[in-house]
Amino acid sequence: MWRKADIAFSDAAALSCSIVAAHPWVYGLGQQTPNGAYLSPVNAVTWLAGKLASMGGDADMTVFMICGDSHDGFMQSLNLLTTVFPAPAFTQVARLAQSSAVLNTVKMQLPAKGINSLPPSLPLSVPTSRAALNAQRTAAAQAEASAGSSLEGLKAQLGQFAAEHASLLDSISGGLEDLKAKSAPAWVYTSRGDVATAAAELLKNIPQPSAIYTVAMMFVGEDLTALGGMIHDIDSHVRP
Repeated sequence: MWRKADIAFSDAAALSCSIVAAHPWVYGLGQQTPNGAYLSPVNAVTWLAGKLASMGGDADMTVFMICGDSHDGFMQSLNLLTTVFPAPAFTQVARLAQSSAVLNTVKMQLPAKGINSLPPSLPLSVPTSRAALNAQRTAAAQAEASAGSSLEGLKAQLGQFAAEHASLLDSISGGLEDLKAKSAPAWVYTSRGDVATAAAELLKNIPQPSAIYTVAMMFVGEDLTALGGMIHDIDSHVRP
């Protein structure tokens, strides 16, 4: 069954699975208009169920979904999820949705271009200037290499590398702890067993059917226990 849950990062574990994303920019799925791209949860889930039903057999399946009635609300929920689970599809949709909104705003604010206006500024590049720049970069690189070839220079570089390496390890450790403290709400659906049954159940009681902004990711594999560890049900419902 669909339910609302908090997605929170757990201990890392290797995971192999098939991933299918549904969002407004999937060709033939979303509705593209001059004012933006739209997709309802019903259309997104129906499309995912069709993909799932074509498999057959048994599998472990999980779906994460974010949807909303307004662009601002949708972006807020999606941005929260990408901080915890920055899957490519979620980050891509976040960029596309934000770019679309900014573009619509800019189009309303920009004045009409004058007929005699200059074209936009572009980098000037001709073969001779490129050759000269490359020669200058090569000479600079050679000079730097010569300056750092002394024993004292190498010792200094090794010491700097060791300090930077230690700082990087501390940063990674601290970042992992910060990540574990974050969570984001999302609609989730989980199932184990017959894929055809899961595809039919997926279509029951789809959340927020009237929403106009939707992105969903479906994960299908032999064992998604590691992914299930990220799901913390708000109603304390135990994952089947």
